[in-house]
Amino acid sequence: MEEEEAPVDADVMTKSETYAAESMAADMDPWIEFDSRKTPRSEFEGWLETNRPSQVCRFGDEENGVSPVGWIAVRSPNDSPSNGDVAGLQDSWEKLLSSCRQVSFQTIKELALNHGVLNGKWLMHLDSGFKVDHAWECVARAVVDGKISSAKVSPFNPKSDSKHVICMYNENFTDESQVVQLDSVIRATGVKCPLSYKPDVYTYLGIYRNNRWKLCPTIYESKFDLECVPRRSHIINKVTNLPVI
Repeated sequence: MEEEEAPVDADVMTKSETYAAESMAADMDPWIEFDSRKTPRSEFEGWLETNRPSQVCRFGDEENGVSPVGWIAVRSPNDSPSNGDVAGLQDSWEKLLSSCRQVSFQTIKELALNHGVLNGKWLMHLDSGFKVDHAWECVARAVVDGKISSAKVSPFNPKSDSKHVICMYNENFTDESQVVQLDSVIRATGVKCPLSYKPDVYTYLGIYRNNRWKLCPTIYESKFDLECVPRRSHIINKVTNLPVI
């Protein structure tokens, strides 16, 4: 008698698909963006003050003609984004699923390398109010100073008790030294909260937490040690469960 495949938990599928749908909706709605490649630095302070994440509503204000806002973002003067072949990636992903091959971090990494979809980001999750506004200000200043290529923060969502998320990008998630360097830059801004790192390939493939393959879409975790001298991050590679030196 053949062994039956374990059924996929419908609730797990629903959660993951909900996260994916919410992310897609935010990406498609208008963004508030300060692009240092086009806008004079002299305008940054006013822009930053006007667009504090705790004060910008995700869904706008229809009665007063205020549009929804997907993200608040900053680009550095030297930002040259390259998303790779996302359409080709997604097509290869569908073929992979049809082939019934096992889905693992290595297969995801292989797809990302084949299609040049290598961007990734450190993430931090913060409550609305002073904490997120202050952290975002620290990160945004590092971006306009050219120390981080780009960053974005989610606006306030009155319909959810979820936290704000701040995303800080680098070019290649497979280059561990680059990932560690970005962590150092973020910590140098004064950010001390825990960070997690997620390759963009997971986002493009709609793989979020609680997914059917039991994949963890964050591949590094960083915790800042306030007691060691000198103070520094302790970073764990979540794929290998080993510390990063």
